[in-house]
Amino acid sequence: MKLDKRRLGDKSVTPLCNASGTIATQPSGLRHLAEIVKQMGVVTGKSVGLKPRDGYREPIFLSYMPMGFMNAVGLTNPGAQAYRDEIRRVGFPQDKVLMGSVFGGSLDEFVQVVEIMDDVVDAHEGNFSCPHVAGHGMAMGQDPDLVYAITRAVVDKTRKPFFAKLTPNTNNIAAIAKAAMRGGAYGITAINTVGPGYFSHDGHPVLTNKVGGISGRGILPMGLKVVREIRDACPYAPIKAEGGIAIARDILQYLDAGATFCSLGSCATGMTDGDLIGYVDTLFIDMDSGANNAEYCLKDVSTKYQKVKITGVERYDCDFKSVTTDANVKAGPGQFVFAWIPGVGEKPFSLVHASPLTLGVLERGPFTKEFNQLQPGDSFYVRGPYGQAVEPSGDVVVVGGGCGIAGIVLAAHQGNVKGKVTALLAARDTHHIPYQHELERVADVHIATEDGSLGEKGLVTALFDKVSLRQGCTFYNCGPKKMLDAILPLELKVTSADKIYSSLDYMTRCGLGICGSCADEKGRRTCVEGPFMRADG
Repeated sequence: MKLDKRRLGDKSVTPLCNASGTIATQPSGLRHLAEIVKQMGVVTGKSVGLKPRDGYREPIFLSYMPMGFMNAVGLTNPGAQAYRDEIRRVGFPQDKVLMGSVFGGSLDEFVQVVEIMDDVVDAHEGNFSCPHVAGHGMAMGQDPDLVYAITRAVVDKTRKPFFAKLTPNTNNIAAIAKAAMRGGAYGITAINTVGPGYFSHDGHPVLTNKVGGISGRGILPMGLKVVREIRDACPYAPIKAEGGIAIARDILQYLDAGATFCSLGSCATGMTDGDLIGYVDTLFIDMDSGANNAEYCLKDVSTKYQKVKITGVERYDCDFKSVTTDANVKAGPGQFVFAWIPGVGEKPFSLVHASPLTLGVLERGPFTKEFNQLQPGDSFYVRGPYGQAVEPSGDVVVVGGGCGIAGIVLAAHQGNVKGKVTALLAARDTHHIPYQHELERVADVHIATEDGSLGEKGLVTALFDKVSLRQGCTFYNCGPKKMLDAILPLELKVTSADKIYSSLDYMTRCGLGICGSCADEKGRRTCVEGPFMRADG
């Protein structure tokens, strides 16, 4: 078999990996990916630096053609110490290799990050190749002497394997690879994204950073060329190949070019956990059989924007607005869209209604502050819908807290068509209960406010003692984590965990499961698995 186990450090693992910055970027996601994809032997984390870095505002990811992508994340990370501590907290399977990716703005920073991460990873990967952050990545990786010096300094501080991740954007890749190996590198990773490149919509640059690295099937020939050049220059170096892999034939080509390990990256865009498991299993079958069935596992995803015009704005007494547009989208309860204002950014919003497209917007940061300045007649852009739609039927209870009430309106409407709906709403006061009157048209509504200005005085948990709920009903919850944690034990007294769905506002940046930023505590990417996540998942 072409992908038999290989030695990496003190472990023998299947030589299939994920590329750094894809699928599993949160520590919980690293553990989850290692657990669910049995045939992936090496799981690579996001690049981390010495200090926290916010990176770029969204949009950070786009599809410019089928299976052709660009990204500019900006080395977003919480800092090496916080990242290390979280890895220790969530744990990692001992039968897999956890490869930590590190970057720095200087030799000393590289060394310090490796020292911080050393006790929680099995191997290190030095990012000498990010193409869109000044002073980092590619800026350092094009200088053989600097690559040698950093590699030498890092290897002197760790006994773990160190891979130098090199950029294809150079005309002396062989010299750089040789320098890394002379410096004591265990192996070479090639390649990172190509570029940077540029893409626009209606004359506006889509990426907030304007330019970004190019990935996807189109960069396969570049990756193969670089791996071949590195193999010729460094005959005995282990090579972790990545760039453009999508089907079994791509892996075979990389192995023929001299690769030792092969990494999947943007090919997983749009895949749920189940999709990813099936895709990898199919890749392995195709490798042995010569078939090409993995091609049919790839997802046809879109980040195309649609321009919409605001037809109405309903203002509430708090910083919440309901914005109605002239557009209609085909979407179900639980799905979401991204709203984009060129030059400002984009954010995901739950659908209050799909026809006409209606969004509930709470003013929380720079983007929503700008968005809430828009008036009827103004335009913005949307992409989507994304996420998994739920199908309420039978006896349904929707539970919403504050602005989270916007996320249950569509579920209440659909549930009303197929059964009885009870709505339990809560907020700190009467001014923070949006969509009350609309929900009263389709549901039996009960309200709790902390100050007692509307309904019961207290939290939403107080309503469970006041309202008669039928055993076996289905719950759809949307609100802050504290509320969701408090109501789960009460709901489990009424129904089973497989009938409890909760939506929590995790950081959602791409909407397509590839950046991994929205991983929940279990490591599930909520943008593709949810956002309504089943309690027994």
